Amino acid sequence: MNMNNNIRVAAIHDMSGVGRCSLTVILPIMSAMGIQVCPVPTAVLSTHTGGFGEVVIRDLTDYISPALSHYKKLKLNFDCVYSGFLASTGQIDHCLEFFSSFPNALKVVDPVMADHGKPYKTCTAELRQRMSELAAVADIITPNMTEAAILLGEDPGLIPQSSSQIKSLLARLSELGPKTVVITSVYYAGGCCNVGFDRENNKFWKVPYVQVNAGYPGTGDAFSSVLTGSLLTGDSLPIAMNRAAEFLELAIKTTYSYSTDPREGISFERCLQFLMSRPNLCGYETL
Repeated sequence: MNMNNNIRVAAIHDMSGVGRCSLTVILPIMSAMGIQVCPVPTAVLSTHTGGFGEVVIRDLTDYISPALSHYKKLKLNFDCVYSGFLASTGQIDHCLEFFSSFPNALKVVDPVMADHGKPYKTCTAELRQRMSELAAVADIITPNMTEAAILLGEDPGLIPQSSSQIKSLLARLSELGPKTVVITSVYYAGGCCNVGFDRENNKFWKVPYVQVNAGYPGTGDAFSSVLTGSLLTGDSLPIAMNRAAEFLELAIKTTYSYSTDPREGISFERCLQFLMSRPNLCGYETL
């Protein structure tokens, strides 16, 4: 990686004060990879919405477009525009505006809408429907299995049972627009893995991982951030998937060993050296 090359990412995500997710995960992870993250907060929350009681939230829809106008006046360039949790349908329009304003930027959409077979309480039916508009203009999307089904208008409770079914899912998601599709947390007869499809080279990839008996918020944010950072700094898709999975497994197992409250998220701070050392990896397979 050329450290003199200032890679700049516009990260359009929420910021939760407690719970290690969204921008509080994205900023340090991508910074450790030598990337400048310019946060464009969609909302500010006192904590994430997973178990801390009544959350204080401030919607920042009216901030996003003026911020973009300022960046355009400054003639700033972004190497990547990376969107995540969106608090309202109006923010879909602002993301589309960001994407069109920087046509040469890598466009990454993490369609944060749902998990474990059901949508998040904050994600309305209209917001879920309009998320496909972002997928249509994205270069890369990183849904989990539930979000993948929602994007395709299918039953999110259905679980693919074979490699051929997973390939079909990846290919159909790519037909929505993105050249690259990565689905996280795939459970099927072949075990637990993250899977990916590179449409330009017509290649399907998988990276197996070992699961622990605990769930943590922010893991999708961490995975997508490492994946995006790896691609921006020269990794191939399977190596980027591998690096993201290795980092996440290291952080999850480290966290699990200390028996910390799962609501606090993963103790990734202890594992950032892995990203800075950039080890060579070969734990990926063809799907």
